[in-house]
Amino acid sequence: MTYREAIKLGESILQKADITDAKNDAWLLLAMACKIDRTYYYVHMDEELTTEQTREYQSVLKKRAERIPLQYITGEQEFMGLTFHVNNNVLIPRQDTETLVEEALKIIEPGMKVLDMCTGSGCIIISILKNTTDVTGYACDISKHAINVAKENAKINNVFVDFERSDLFEKINDKFDVIVSNPPYIRSEEIPHLMPEVARFEPMEALDGKEDGLDFYRRIVKDSKTHLNDNGILLFEIGYDQGTAVSDMLKYAGYCEVKVIKDLAGNDRVVMGRIEKR
Repeated sequence: MTYREAIKLGESILQKADITDAKNDAWLLLAMACKIDRTYYYVHMDEELTTEQTREYQSVLKKRAERIPLQYITGEQEFMGLTFHVNNNVLIPRQDTETLVEEALKIIEPGMKVLDMCTGSGCIIISILKNTTDVTGYACDISKHAINVAKENAKINNVFVDFERSDLFEKINDKFDVIVSNPPYIRSEEIPHLMPEVARFEPMEALDGKEDGLDFYRRIVKDSKTHLNDNGILLFEIGYDQGTAVSDMLKYAGYCEVKVIKDLAGNDRVVMGRIEKR
């Protein structure tokens, strides 16, 4: 089988498995399995794969056809122009979450302390630190496996983050100038109906926002004020239909300057509010 034939075979297998971007996934899996880039492919497309390459390519195609996310197979995902290691212990970083980082960067200044709650892969706090100077980064997650992935990503991207395994604020004693969070916010009953890559393979504890999807927002808002400095700011990623509910929570808790920010697709994506000087 030549490289050209391998791409066609992979595309056919993945199309039958209802993979949306079958051709692109087939190429990425071939590149990984054969350790080649596009330049090599175009020069050698009619050359035969080795037995080892064929075996490895068939193996990863089988995984993808089972709807295992491409990023869990390749082991990486790009976010904010940076590369992050991912596995099934963490959510795959998504472009929607870049809106949260971009809004945080607008208000973070040198000398500030920033906490990323429910950090997962660490993509939020690491991206913030890569785009700021003289900012101290902290992050927590209830999953020790997620914390291990986040620590690896901090090393990969050459930033220092103080990580803590904690059930939300349980083991957090400091105060911060900014708290950012992308907590679980999918309604429990909706999870089985998500695409198979998400419902079957991404970590349930990072998806499930309980009955109405708002459980973690309530818990974080309730305790956040005692962990923010004067004029401290809380920023959340939210689901597209949660803007009103989460902004009302912040207002009720005494936050001011509460606002909802849309993502590039025009959906509500971030809610933020400020604690007034006490």
